[in-house]
Amino acid sequence: MIELEHVSHSYPHATSLDDVSLRVASGETVALIGPSGCGKSTLLKAVIGLVLPSRGRVAIDGVELHAGNALELRRRVGYVIQSGGLFPHLTSVENITLAARYLRRDPKWIETRVDELADLVRLRREVLQRYPTNLSGGQSQRVGLMRALMLDPAVLLLDEPLGALDPMVRHELQEELHALFERLRKTVVLVTHDMAEAAFFANRLVLMRSGRIVQEGTYRDLATTPAQEFVSEFVRAQRGVHGMPGNA
Repeated sequence: MIELEHVSHSYPHATSLDDVSLRVASGETVALIGPSGCGKSTLLKAVIGLVLPSRGRVAIDGVELHAGNALELRRRVGYVIQSGGLFPHLTSVENITLAARYLRRDPKWIETRVDELADLVRLRREVLQRYPTNLSGGQSQRVGLMRALMLDPAVLLLDEPLGALDPMVRHELQEELHALFERLRKTVVLVTHDMAEAAFFANRLVLMRSGRIVQEGTYRDLATTPAQEFVSEFVRAQRGVHGMPGNA
């Protein structure tokens, strides 16, 4: 379980999180949506300990996050960012196994785990020897996902993982990720600007604005019982959501 209780965080130029409280149950997939700068990515960084809130509490499976244990808890969380976030001087397999090698995991275990993950994300073995500059967008995202899953984390955070892909590749990876979430049953928090994508992946959508949670619920909840006019405006601005299965 992920718990945020009255979390606030400020950068020098703005407040990014303003008294945010959110709980994500074990095995649940939740989508964070909202306009640019609303605090979605900062919320993910707070969960993984890349930013420490000025006020409030963040906990994973009941263990409260603080400066002293942030690195340890981070190893229990997989983190995928847009375009994969791969180190350009490392091959794909070196990117994937970086944390495992740092932790001195057994080389045979690492090799077996890489094979399992390549099958899981449907990535050809020869791609693993390529450097990031020689990968397509879809391959980069698959490598980034393998890296995030390498240590078998209980929690998976994805920050606009498909935002930079062309529509056909994005549609293919949406289908594959959805099936993967169903299979792995991990706790997943996904950030996206696209409400159709959010509704496809998650039954619970969390709409943010100016560092606050405005409303959470299904797509139908936001569309039919908006908490404020901004919710209606955001829903109207989206395309391709109506008729999405499983989001009633």
